[in-house]
Amino acid sequence: MSNLARFLNTVDGQPRESYSGRWIASLDPFTGKAWAEVPQCGADDAAAAVEAAHRAFTRGPWATLTATARGKLLRRLADLIARDAEKLAETEVRDNGKLLAEMAAQLRYVPEWFHYFGGLADKIEGGVIPSDKADMFTYTRREPLGVVVAITPWNSPLLLLTWKLAPALAAGNTVVIKPSEFTSCSTLALMDLVKEAGFPDGVVNTVTGYGAEVGAALVEHPLVAKVAFTGGDATGAAVYAQAARHIKHVTLELGGKSPNIIFDDANMDDAVKGAISGIFAASGQTCIAGSRLLVQRSVYEEVSQRVVAVAATARLGNPMERTTQVGPITTQPQRDKVLGFIDIAKGEGARCLLGGGTPKDPALAGGWFVEPTIFGDVLNTMRIAREEVFGPVLSIIPFEDEDEAVEIANDTIFGLASGVWTKDMRRAFKMAERIRSGTVWVNTYRAVSFLAPFGGFKKSGIGRESGQAAIDEYLQTKCVWINLAEGIPDPFIIR
Repeated sequence: MSNLARFLNTVDGQPRESYSGRWIASLDPFTGKAWAEVPQCGADDAAAAVEAAHRAFTRGPWATLTATARGKLLRRLADLIARDAEKLAETEVRDNGKLLAEMAAQLRYVPEWFHYFGGLADKIEGGVIPSDKADMFTYTRREPLGVVVAITPWNSPLLLLTWKLAPALAAGNTVVIKPSEFTSCSTLALMDLVKEAGFPDGVVNTVTGYGAEVGAALVEHPLVAKVAFTGGDATGAAVYAQAARHIKHVTLELGGKSPNIIFDDANMDDAVKGAISGIFAASGQTCIAGSRLLVQRSVYEEVSQRVVAVAATARLGNPMERTTQVGPITTQPQRDKVLGFIDIAKGEGARCLLGGGTPKDPALAGGWFVEPTIFGDVLNTMRIAREEVFGPVLSIIPFEDEDEAVEIANDTIFGLASGVWTKDMRRAFKMAERIRSGTVWVNTYRAVSFLAPFGGFKKSGIGRESGQAAIDEYLQTKCVWINLAEGIPDPFIIR
């Protein structure tokens, strides 16, 4: 019997190990040591979870619950998450190594999504359609899709799950969650609160395990109506192809190579802070990372020096300590990938201005750390500027004017987010119009809200999360025709 903390799945309202009895160790990125374990599930576990969700959708009390009652359950869950926010945040830090300050702030904010979508639950309306056909009454209904599979990543497990779970439940769907095998513990802990809130059995289920064994089985299952996925673009493309074979709905929130653009008229103190926040917060492990810093040539040297000076003071350390500013990379394979990209950048001729390796502090030797790293003289054709690194690595790229800034910003397969730093509001509006990304921040960076739609252009994804647009992703429209006339005209001619 393992002496590690054990987190169990929830299927049909009951705690579950895997049918195989196998387990996956969860490693603490700060120490590199196992601290917990979760069930290693397979296709049979996935099928059981989907079948439980389908029963709950079609035959359980959830199927007859009013929209107002659904909203009350969501708001109750919000209050429970707020109560346990610090505890959930600590679990996430043990799992993914991000700063407790950051994860606690996220968990305190997460309830807002459940309150917001709880309020939207009974605002879902159809409409009466004017008819050009005599004696016909026509109207629409907005109905849930059915079983939704939510596949979530390792960088912000509960926040990114919430973006899917809250609108899916508000719309009346049931859900099967497949968290990352690296960071499943906080999701499994959340299920205790789902039960405490009073959700009927089978409405929310979890299946932990590896993508090839569990994720693929969930996407392929014939009773699954929709897949909501957050992760890398390569895996997202595979999920999209799988879902397409079965004509399933999808929402994909994928990678990014976001441009953070500083013009020479910007407030430089704010712009430098924005550059630091864009890439070194969360150790760069965020899809919206401002990994390409585009700087107008007239201030290129000044900005580069200032960004390097601030980044050089970043405090690496234990993510549980409030004074730490940069924590470890979440997984060892990801740490090795980041270091590989740093070597590639050096080989391509980029000038390393800061960092470029692992920290020398022996107190950090057990963790998966990468130094905050900055490259100057980067060309947008270099791999470091084109591929998502997902780590604390910044590329600084010069530009001459607005036209060149837009050209460089849009010269990417991605289009998730972008930043513009300028005091010129005409320029701000024009840049926001011309940049091809789902989010444009002006004189700020990394701002998100339950009120604001979030999603990508191009290979950064399909669909939107958060805001009113998100609930539409979990609904389908039914059109109802009622004939009020006596008798049927010629049955061989379309009405």
